[in-house]
Amino acid sequence: MNIVFMGNPAIATPILIALHESNHQILGVVSNAPKPMGRGRSLKHTAVGKLATELTLNFIPANSLNDKSFQAKLQALNPDLFVLVAFRILPKALLDIPTHGSVNIHTSLLPAYRGAAPIQHALLNGEKETGITTFMIEPKVDTGSILLQEKIEIDEEDDCGSLTDKMAIRGAGLILNTLDLLEKGEIEPKSQNDSLASIAPKISKEMCRLDWSYSVEKIHNKVRALSPFPGAFTLMNGKRIKILRTKIINETHSFPPGHVSLLDKSRMAISCGDGQLELMEVHLEGKRKMAMADCLRGIHVALGNPIG
Repeated sequence: MNIVFMGNPAIATPILIALHESNHQILGVVSNAPKPMGRGRSLKHTAVGKLATELTLNFIPANSLNDKSFQAKLQALNPDLFVLVAFRILPKALLDIPTHGSVNIHTSLLPAYRGAAPIQHALLNGEKETGITTFMIEPKVDTGSILLQEKIEIDEEDDCGSLTDKMAIRGAGLILNTLDLLEKGEIEPKSQNDSLASIAPKISKEMCRLDWSYSVEKIHNKVRALSPFPGAFTLMNGKRIKILRTKIINETHSFPPGHVSLLDKSRMAISCGDGQLELMEVHLEGKRKMAMADCLRGIHVALGNPIG
């Protein structure tokens, strides 16, 4: 099939590579326009834009999706299909361009976790299983007819970063299978059951702050869901500290929630609503991320100190 690929972040790059190596023809790659970054204000591409230029594909930078000249460029390509991975909401004028519609991939088993942050919310809720879904795009976000789905197990050590990597790899195969079946006319889109839908809204800054009065499992899951970015955080000695990896421990203590409840030269744990959470990897304000054992060499903290 003749396709236009649209995407921005790194999760989309394995899928773009797989499509580039397939029998399908990539007419163009759409990604956000490069932006000036850093002290030198040099232009920085998105992960997809960078890959498209490296593969010498027809890169089409996108500022406004409603720009008439941008829409005309895509119309002139006469694509069979748009393929979207972690891109933006398309206006109707763009949805009307491809002759066979537009396919999106969503990182959940739709209709579960519709929205901007399905991976994070699955981890926040302590799910043991999630998945990926290809579906036809409709004007209302994440509601289109389902094409294919694949379940993915969530391991105990998974965080948002590792689960995203799993989905990127598995998503490449699912997209290729979807396109092959669409080209052969061997796939029947199935309407979503809206009564089973759940929502996964964008992660806000307020959600990233830890409340140590919550259960140890809930706090541990929040750390997993927000690692490595944007990172769950608390305050220690008046400074922000992002907590990137934790471990639930069962040792007894006598401290109220939000205090250093275990401390030695290489270990530190914080008391929670119903247990203790050991900090394994952290990122101190103004420092690099490091193991907690390394962090303890450079900070002053005592057993029983309040945290947060």
